[in-house]
Amino acid sequence: MNRRHDPGGTKRRLWLLLTAVIAVFAMVAAACGDDDEEETAPAVTTTTAAPEAEPEPEPAQDDDDHDHDHDEDDKEHDHDEDDADHDHDEDDMASDDMMMADGSRASFVSTQFVPVEEAEKLRSILTPGNIDFTGVEAGPTIDQILAGAGAIDVVGALHGSFPPLANEDALTNMIDVLDDLSADRTFAPSFVDSGLLGSDDFLAYVPWAQATYIMAAHEEALEYLPAGSDVDNLTWDELASWCQAIMEGEGRPLCGLPNAGLFHRFLEGYLWPSFTGGMVSEFRSDEAVEMMEWARDSLWPTIHPESINYEFMQEPLLAGEVWVAFDHVARLIDAFSAEPETFVAFPTPSGPKGRGFMPVIVGLGVPADAPHPEEGIAVIEYLTRPEIQAQVLSDLAFFPVVEGVDTSALPAGVALEAEAVEKLANAPDALPALLPVGLGERGGEINQIFRNAFERIVFEGGDIATVLDSEGDALQALLNETGAPCWSPDPASDGPCTVNPAG
Repeated sequence: MNRRHDPGGTKRRLWLLLTAVIAVFAMVAAACGDDDEEETAPAVTTTTAAPEAEPEPEPAQDDDDHDHDHDEDDKEHDHDEDDADHDHDEDDMASDDMMMADGSRASFVSTQFVPVEEAEKLRSILTPGNIDFTGVEAGPTIDQILAGAGAIDVVGALHGSFPPLANEDALTNMIDVLDDLSADRTFAPSFVDSGLLGSDDFLAYVPWAQATYIMAAHEEALEYLPAGSDVDNLTWDELASWCQAIMEGEGRPLCGLPNAGLFHRFLEGYLWPSFTGGMVSEFRSDEAVEMMEWARDSLWPTIHPESINYEFMQEPLLAGEVWVAFDHVARLIDAFSAEPETFVAFPTPSGPKGRGFMPVIVGLGVPADAPHPEEGIAVIEYLTRPEIQAQVLSDLAFFPVVEGVDTSALPAGVALEAEAVEKLANAPDALPALLPVGLGERGGEINQIFRNAFERIVFEGGDIATVLDSEGDALQALLNETGAPCWSPDPASDGPCTVNPAG
């Protein structure tokens, strides 16, 4: 397919961008859920000093996190951009600013911030730019764009909404737009890479926001840190040693995991990528066998026995039942907000293959048939300004994706999480593991497969290699039946993702 920009120049620019310093980011939750439980966060009730800010990017802020992942087929996408030249020079940007002063004609739709209260907060942030938006559902919006309605200038949606559009050449390549924006702001490289959807030079979306998982600890637990270890740069081995030291010193296990909650994300996005470098392809590898031995023999014996019943770790943290915990930012915020001086927030540990973490990415894209593409790009420019991202963070706890965001006026609990998420994103060994894609309504099955493997080995004492091999067969059958291609951190595939043989 034809490309308007110069691929060589683009790659050089992208290389420079991807080596730049990563930005602060993260959101306590994502909006308007579809799939499984993952990103809706409880509302942040703390008031903020910042005037025009938005709290979390979720749809309905209830206690059930929702996986807002839609059916994603992560394939390389090329698009012929004949309709609109998205190269901006300084004069173009000036024109955009003038246009916004008179009121934007851009049709901006978003699958995020759909609930009335959130929509009002987003509109208050958009008002200075004379921009409005319409809250929409992901499915019908994807269908509308695929149908070539030519009615949308910019769409804000979760990562999973973009692959089906990219596969059908329904999106504008945003790589030159990102180059222009990068003249005065720095985007998180790992999120930019996710927007490439496995390609080298087609960017489906510009990052807007994200949510993820972090660690929390009671201040008293820090006394037991292994000598020479850094709480902001722990390994999984060091975490297990820390939990062991706490248990020995206090006479009871005080580390906890949300086994009754989003524990499958702990396995899919953190353990497997950190120890094996993949989520699906290395499911039953030798590295996975060693990881499960460690989880069974070193980690789980130090975990509070009530973890099998924990859904939200903020509750046992506040109750003093647990001193160290892992969970989604939305499920820790109450503890940080209620007692910001009692708890510390820090990045998840790293393993032999890197610091696996699961970002729930929200992006901004321009449909290929956008009626006012330049004005849509101006909306993206506005939403990714550091001061605007600061407002979204402060009121909505949607943590920014660009550098230079002022966090000085944040509610204390949000500030703690923001710092931890920034450190996680800045980690040189950060290894993003995206939510499972391409599985449609069967997304829950992959979660159960990962849970089955852990429970059969750790709880029931099953032979590790045998269990991983049988659950790996079930995983392969699911991938074959759905046709789901690989997603990050596994390498891109043309057909269904492959679970490599054991060994």
